[in-house]
Amino acid sequence: MVNPERLRKAQLIMLDMLIEFDAICKKHQLQYWLDSGTLLGAVRHQGFIPWDDDIDLSMPLEDYNKFSTIAKSELSSEIFLQTSQTDKDFKFDYIKLRSNKARIVEFHEKDKQINYHQGVFVDIFPMLAIENTEANRILYDSTLKEIRDVSSISLHTPNGNDDPAKRASLVDSLKQKHQGWEINKTKVIYGGEMPDVAAWFDIEKVFPLTTMEFEGLPFPVPNNPSHYLDAIYSFDYRQLPPENKRITHAHSIELTP
Repeated sequence: MVNPERLRKAQLIMLDMLIEFDAICKKHQLQYWLDSGTLLGAVRHQGFIPWDDDIDLSMPLEDYNKFSTIAKSELSSEIFLQTSQTDKDFKFDYIKLRSNKARIVEFHEKDKQINYHQGVFVDIFPMLAIENTEANRILYDSTLKEIRDVSSISLHTPNGNDDPAKRASLVDSLKQKHQGWEINKTKVIYGGEMPDVAAWFDIEKVFPLTTMEFEGLPFPVPNNPSHYLDAIYSFDYRQLPPENKRITHAHSIELTP
């Protein structure tokens, strides 16, 4: 169990990372929104879920690609842009922003020799828009399952068997379905780089984005957060879970002196 005071300090470091990311996106007119536990935190707590230890964001694929280029020159020295290109031992396909001010050891990393950057992090996921058909729903579900099977072991892929070439092919197969953002009645999906949950969302309930308070500041969110969260979570996210379910991803967090 991570000390609550230390966890809160780590959360505030991640909040600073989010503020910096938000400023870059505003400067370059890039869209993004709070996702997963961070969106849930905004809805239920107006900030972090008290026991949460990361930030989750999503971006339209085109803006995600632009940010991955821009970030190399615009992020401050306090943040490391982690991808499989910038950190050769990093086994995942999405962007993590890693802080140089605090280190996190997740449970799947405990007692292992880790060579990649382990700063507390902000996850950024690319999003696609696909035609709303039953065939696409089946394809999406099955493709994400296959991606989990060929991904490196992590919290979300505990039984993964790392096969980068196969994974890249599967991720690319989803991108081939991407239609862009101007077509109504399409579904917004995760690109496959983070294949945790095969949730998909009505495009008109994501866009246009609105804002919601998170830790006292306004950040972008889908225009219908309830629709979004109902698609992700099988439980009633409006209710606090029992105390024995209030767990962190982290085995430990260390703050840089």
